[in-house]
Amino acid sequence: MATMEECRSALDTLSGNLASADGDVRGAASLDRSLSCHIRDLDVTFTGRLANGRIRVLDTADGPPREKAEIRLAMTGDDLVALVDGELNFAKAWGSGRVRLEAGFRDLLKLKSLL
Repeated sequence: MATMEECRSALDTLSGNLASADGDVRGAASLDRSLSCHIRDLDVTFTGRLANGRIRVLDTADGPPREKAEIRLAMTGDDLVALVDGELNFAKAWGSGRVRLEAGFRDLLKLKSLL
C-alpha cells in the first residue's frame, strides 16, 4: 500500500508532467480549477488547485473532501502511483471504476485529452 508521502510525490510528479506537456494535454492542463484527490485506502484527501499547467497541493486532510472541488478524483494510493508511473491506463481505470473523476461537463470534455 502506497504511503501518504508516496502519494504526495506522485502528485508532484504529475504536476511536473503536466507542466512540460504540449498540444491538447497542455490545453487541458491550463484550466484554473479547484481540485481534490481522495486516497480511499489511506482515507486522506489532498486539496489544491490546477492552474497554469500545474497542480498545487494546498492542504491535506483526513477523510473524504470537506468541500466540493471543481475537479474531484478518488482512487487508492497504489493506483495513483501506478497511473503516474505509466503502469496503469487512466481510461481503463476510470472505465472499470478503479479511478473516479467528477467535474463539470465542459471540464470533462477538456480533460478527455488527458485520457
